[in-house]
Amino acid sequence: MKILVIIPAYNEEENIERVVDKLQKDCPFADYVIINDCSKDRTAHICEEKGFNYISLPSNLGIGGGVQTGYIYAKEHDYDVAVQFDGDGQHNAEYIKDLIEPLKNGEADMTIGSRFIEKEGFQTSAMRRTGIVVLKWVIRVCSGVTVTDATSGFRAVNKRLIHFFAENYAQDYPEPEAIVAAKRSGFRIMDVPVVMNERSGGVSSIGGLDSIYYMIKVILAIFACRIVYKKRKER
Repeated sequence: MKILVIIPAYNEEENIERVVDKLQKDCPFADYVIINDCSKDRTAHICEEKGFNYISLPSNLGIGGGVQTGYIYAKEHDYDVAVQFDGDGQHNAEYIKDLIEPLKNGEADMTIGSRFIEKEGFQTSAMRRTGIVVLKWVIRVCSGVTVTDATSGFRAVNKRLIHFFAENYAQDYPEPEAIVAAKRSGFRIMDVPVVMNERSGGVSSIGGLDSIYYMIKVILAIFACRIVYKKRKER
């Protein structure tokens, strides 16, 4: 199977070299592409200097546009599996095998790495955990699937979903909305236990009062997504 690891990166000069080195050490069977989302720091320079495989976007598209660029790349290069893998060092490459195993066995079309199944490693802040619980129930109501770590950007998809996401992917903070879109389009989704790390450098795009705005925006987007895909099915 051809496996591509998609690494969205925005201002990750403190992390990107370490992330790629660890990925190549722990997951040598996979290719990777860094999507540099018009970073304002030295991320692109480091990628060029180290000879990393990367794409620099001409303007900032946000996490959704960056990840979708990775899916378009995966589709055009005929990959069988694509793995989303954050550029901030929070994800552990040794769990990629666990993520792709259900895809290889035909048990799922998408797997989501969840830190809340075995409750090991970094568990994020209390406020964000509360928000994730709320999202779990909103997603369940809107799609019928229970996902324990809806904001996790550590996930893998098979070729059918690569093609789907290359054409259909939410913008801004798309992880929860992508779950609803996939499930309502008939794809199978499964949680897989993983251990995550705390961000080792840089600043998260969601924090403080932004997390409240994020929750409101995502919940509205999920309900809108449910309506859109319901109408598609009715056509």
